[in-house]
Amino acid sequence: MPTAHRVVRHPTELDLNAALSVVQRHLWPTPLVPSPALGRNAWLKLETLQPSGAFKVRGAVAALSALAAEGTRHVVTASAGNHALGVAWAAERLGVAATVVVAKTSSPAKRAALARLPVELVVKGETYDAAEAHGIALAEARGAVYLSPYNDPYVIAGQATVGSEMWAQLGDRDVDQNVPLTILAGAGGGGLLAGLGLWASRQLPARSLRIIGVEAEQSRAMSAAVAAGRTVPVPVGETLADGLAGNLEPGSITVALVRQHVAEIVAVSEVEIEDAMRLLAREHGFIVEGAGAAGAAALVAGRVAVEEGMTIAILTGRNIALDRYAAVVTQPDHTRAL
Repeated sequence: MPTAHRVVRHPTELDLNAALSVVQRHLWPTPLVPSPALGRNAWLKLETLQPSGAFKVRGAVAALSALAAEGTRHVVTASAGNHALGVAWAAERLGVAATVVVAKTSSPAKRAALARLPVELVVKGETYDAAEAHGIALAEARGAVYLSPYNDPYVIAGQATVGSEMWAQLGDRDVDQNVPLTILAGAGGGGLLAGLGLWASRQLPARSLRIIGVEAEQSRAMSAAVAAGRTVPVPVGETLADGLAGNLEPGSITVALVRQHVAEIVAVSEVEIEDAMRLLAREHGFIVEGAGAAGAAALVAGRVAVEEGMTIAILTGRNIALDRYAAVVTQPDHTRAL
């Protein structure tokens, strides 16, 4: 185990600018499309179309680019799967060796994908929390850099590029950028929420923008930390949204950033997540994993209303085993129909 909590600095303006430059150089913009099925003013940001299948590749390529420039040649990370896939994608392109730690209970589809990539895969622990603790300790033992999926300034800066990209796309469509804008994103470790908050704080007046985090009811670490003002342990149940499950690294910088910049955190149930996955498949033909559908689930379930202005749900990932996905989308809906 590590001897003490890691001390992690907050992202700077330079980090945010550098991340945007790196992401624009390595990744194509993902589509922003209207979703009449979710509401007249509802839109979807398709991070499911990233080369690794999830938004996490943004933070990974931003972080590994910065670390490589500092002379780092080996990183260790822990992940529920999507961050590891993003790190693997970025590491291969940037010439950085990567060791990724996942729990025994992590998604079989994500583990299978990682096994095909040029990374060292370590399967350790029964939960994400255990895998994360092992990853931190392993990096310390090896003298390597530990790259958190969320508690890292470069990663957070990379995730902030989702906001910059959406804002540019709205401008291209001549959307009135003075209308209220609501953005929904999954709230796991808070890297995406923190990044969006930092982007918004320097881009838009506070009155015109709400960022809303969406947790799985079975794992509410971020809302508990925001309420307490610090990381606190919470019970974690089984959830289809595996990418949102787990406790936070003690002292994570995302807590303060989410507390400062995120308007609200809501929770969705397992059946609400499943209903959102079905709606996205039926109405749009989109394959979305449980965590990736959390923002849409909050709209489907009425946790967040689509009001005047624009509401954007970020579909954060698609990496789910096909048999599990088929079992979900072939079942009837449970919550109210839109």
